[in-house]
Amino acid sequence: MCEAVSEALAIDRSLVVQAGTGTGKTLAYLVPAALSGQRTVVATATKALQDQLAHKDLPHLAEHLQGELSFAVLKGRANYLCLQRLSELSGPEEQLGLEGVEKLPKQALAALRLWADSTDTGDRADLPEEPPRRVWESVSVSSRECPGAQRCPKGDECFAERARHRAAEADVVVVNTHLYGLDLAAEGAVLPEHDVVVFDEAHQLEDVVTATAGVELGASRLTAVAAAARRVLQAPDLIGDVTAAADLLREALAEHRGRRLRVLPDEVADALVFARGRVETLMASLREVPSDQPEVDTRKARALKLTGGLIDDVAVALEVPEDDVCWVEGEPPVLRVAPIDVSDLLRVGVWQVRTAILTSATIPEALPDRLGLDDATELVVDSPFDFEEQALLYCAAHVPDPRQPGWSEAVHDELAALIEAAGGRTLALFTSWRAVDEAAEAVGARIRTRILTPDQLPKAALLEAFRSEEETSLFATMGFWQGVDVPGASLSLVAIDRLPFARPDEPLLQARRERAGRDAFRLVDLPRATTLLAQGAGRLIRTSTDRGVVAVLDPRLATAGYRWDLIRALPPMRRTKDRAEVEAFLAGLA
Repeated sequence: MCEAVSEALAIDRSLVVQAGTGTGKTLAYLVPAALSGQRTVVATATKALQDQLAHKDLPHLAEHLQGELSFAVLKGRANYLCLQRLSELSGPEEQLGLEGVEKLPKQALAALRLWADSTDTGDRADLPEEPPRRVWESVSVSSRECPGAQRCPKGDECFAERARHRAAEADVVVVNTHLYGLDLAAEGAVLPEHDVVVFDEAHQLEDVVTATAGVELGASRLTAVAAAARRVLQAPDLIGDVTAAADLLREALAEHRGRRLRVLPDEVADALVFARGRVETLMASLREVPSDQPEVDTRKARALKLTGGLIDDVAVALEVPEDDVCWVEGEPPVLRVAPIDVSDLLRVGVWQVRTAILTSATIPEALPDRLGLDDATELVVDSPFDFEEQALLYCAAHVPDPRQPGWSEAVHDELAALIEAAGGRTLALFTSWRAVDEAAEAVGARIRTRILTPDQLPKAALLEAFRSEEETSLFATMGFWQGVDVPGASLSLVAIDRLPFARPDEPLLQARRERAGRDAFRLVDLPRATTLLAQGAGRLIRTSTDRGVVAVLDPRLATAGYRWDLIRALPPMRRTKDRAEVEAFLAGLA
């Protein structure tokens, strides 16, 4: 892989590498990138990998290159402490104009002020203790709100700007894929110029770019505008109108939650038009505020940027482009508009202007085509692990089809028996929150060991508890199918409740199916399910000494006509349909 990356950089030809677990893919792209003399941006989808790059791999490489390599980590603006916002909270006169400031915990603010004097980065991740969410939101700004260093009294000291300057001078810059997507949408205004981009966990690239290239509108956007204006204007009627517009939009969207909107319903369109009118009126009043005081001018600039961005996004939502899809999701409800196809955006913004290295343990065969990557070298690098010896793939072929009555009860029976045989040590992955809750209740009453679920602890604390308590099981949903690394005895069984096919009514995929026509299942549904299944199964064997079982509790893996597409994407484990064989294997690991 290292040789292939080196050649790709030398001839300026993009490369797609499927690199199995344990291949050392991170160093395989970092070493040639560091030696190439070309500025490289590494975009990864998981925080764990960003931390590994920043705190382990890049320092190690820089040491061996004797100082010839510089690197930096760059995050979204809201991850950095805003010194201007912090200064605005420093005294009673400033606080009078800020809604809710008096309710902020004084102790938490005092701790942030002390930290601001000592930190070199201002990065939220470097805080010794996580502050309450509303406190951090009061001392940070998003890219939607920040007016830029030139318009800010604290611009010369800004932590986010310092991070951008360090990134602009570094040989290797580490970002998350979401930030790279924002840079694409902003036509290169976010990241420094670079010659090479590495997309690690590249199987997630299409979804991330789709999300960042679209528009998201909800009541919270309007309430943020109202709050920003309140810091500048004494105009309760105007601000109240914007708040009322937020309520109206929330009510209009709630009726359509979970639906694709092929035509914007009248009540949603009316709510958006009403909101735009109220925001435009507020914006006109903001512009009339004198800019004779730096503090007021900065607040005014932030409010104007928020209002301008909101007006632009409302215009997009009212006239959805032909190649975009529109739907409502979430609680509280949010209107989303996103492109069905991001290949042109990637082609113009990435493939035609720089060398790209795409890598993941799982690369769907159709991924380069979907991304518009027409001319790239492709390489498969197998894992060095002995999967036939280390792992067993079990399909519970005897349980009912997931679409038939009795399947949930049969899955609970299987889980209870397998977890007992494994002595806990199980990561059970489900395709819905409801399935997690039902299984945790049903199985928990029948086994001797503890079950953890995501509603008990934050994700990082949950994983730490799972790692440290060997006989514990963790029941989780989609957020844990990827990026979870638990090597060793704490994880001996990965159980997957059903093949992870998307719902037929999921709006974005529905639109992609319509575009694909008769080939929809082959081009849209099967590659997605194959990738997710392989990612879920990949949680099991993380080192050369790990051993265990991947149990798929969906008989379609053994019976469906497409089963070999799924099986070929999994590591080459020994396969069985016999639960007794699985129980004996697990018992032998204890």
